[in-house]
Amino acid sequence: MTEPTEPTALTAFTARRLLAAYEKGELSPVEAARAVLDRAEEIQPALNAFVSIDREGALAQARASEERWRRRQPQGLLDGVPVTVKDLLLTRGTPTLRGSYSTSADGKWDEDSPSVARLREHGAVFVGKTTTPEFGWKGVTDSPRFGITRNPHDPSRTAGGSSGGSAAAVAAGAGPLSVGTDGGGSVRIPASFCGVFGMKPTHGRVPLYPSSPFGTLTHAGPMTRDAADAALMLDVMAGEADHRDWSQSPVTDDGVRTGLDDGVRGLRVAYSATLGGQVNVHPEVAARVRNAVAALASLGAYVEEADPDFADPVEAFHVLWFSGAARVAQRLNREQREALDPGLREIAGAGARMSALDYLAAVDARMELGRRMGAFHRTYDVLVTPTLPVTAFEAGTEVPRRLGKRRWTGWTPFTYPFNLTQQPAATVPCGTDVAGLPVGVQLVAARHHDALVLRVAHALYGAGVAGAAGV
Repeated sequence: MTEPTEPTALTAFTARRLLAAYEKGELSPVEAARAVLDRAEEIQPALNAFVSIDREGALAQARASEERWRRRQPQGLLDGVPVTVKDLLLTRGTPTLRGSYSTSADGKWDEDSPSVARLREHGAVFVGKTTTPEFGWKGVTDSPRFGITRNPHDPSRTAGGSSGGSAAAVAAGAGPLSVGTDGGGSVRIPASFCGVFGMKPTHGRVPLYPSSPFGTLTHAGPMTRDAADAALMLDVMAGEADHRDWSQSPVTDDGVRTGLDDGVRGLRVAYSATLGGQVNVHPEVAARVRNAVAALASLGAYVEEADPDFADPVEAFHVLWFSGAARVAQRLNREQREALDPGLREIAGAGARMSALDYLAAVDARMELGRRMGAFHRTYDVLVTPTLPVTAFEAGTEVPRRLGKRRWTGWTPFTYPFNLTQQPAATVPCGTDVAGLPVGVQLVAARHHDALVLRVAHALYGAGVAGAAGV
């Protein structure tokens, strides 16, 4: 396997830097699109980040953007910026195959998911669809249909999942922005493993359609080269109501870019290294996260070691997650079920054996967890944890071989609790281990305090704690 080369200077640009160059006439959206498309095609054999790359369509969109910039009439906040989309989200003109043989490429494919529609309205240039495990069911990215997605920092390692293709694409320079989804960590896990920024907004801030089989655990969110790009992207994706999502919350603030530069002085920060001794964190991961926490203190935050008051909610999460998998399988015929990823087929079988009372008990546990975190955030503005207890492990496995766990939830105890509570949570790269593999620090705030998460993340970038994305 040939490893990809370093990204060019142009493919390392943030969205904001591209937009500034378009405004000054120093760069054309067509030049940017060609560079990103070339990069996407270059990395694909080694990383397998893409299901499809739409060179013809992207260049046509870029030429239209170039003409708008020539007339000084940009269409929106992201006119001409290359974007990739996880292959769980509908994208007009391109099949959405969900990593599964059970989905046919035939059809009109004439509808955008809400987040994609908002990006299109703001002039984004769509480069391609990124890989996902089948129906986004696990924390690594491989599927029977599309194979294994690999980490740009070491292609023998996993990119994480389930938005692994998006994280790998952003890290490797194949577009500064990508839309991912997160039902148990699926934005934050791969962003942490690949060394980019990823955020799960408060549930409902970004409308989601079609609805996920995993219900209200799932959020759509930005995956970017830094927090400022994510704030811009999130304001676009959340900028308009969409009737197709009954659970969307109205945006009542001025957008998450407001106050982005306000810093962290005076904020009350709780640092939980192990969720009260419940998680065994690798020493190198723990050290990098402590450095990030120390940086927040040096910037004026009041930092205290404090653990949120909850036991591992994995059993409740499994009930909800496995039930969702059962719903996926229920819609398939026998031949399609037999072609599923064996792990997905296994948890679907477990979910099918659960009762309505099991499900309602899990909902009760979820509500209690939400109550406890609501109380916790009356004292603390932000909770800081490692994003993951480990760095990227060998590609092609659901769990690290030496961990002794059966399912992906065994190594993601910091991420899925906050899908249960629907809180905003982001991962910020905060260094690497001795093997050069990225480490992420997770920032969590109370529901609807998305701007606060981004403000703290942006401060870490400003302090130099969060290194530049990419390989």
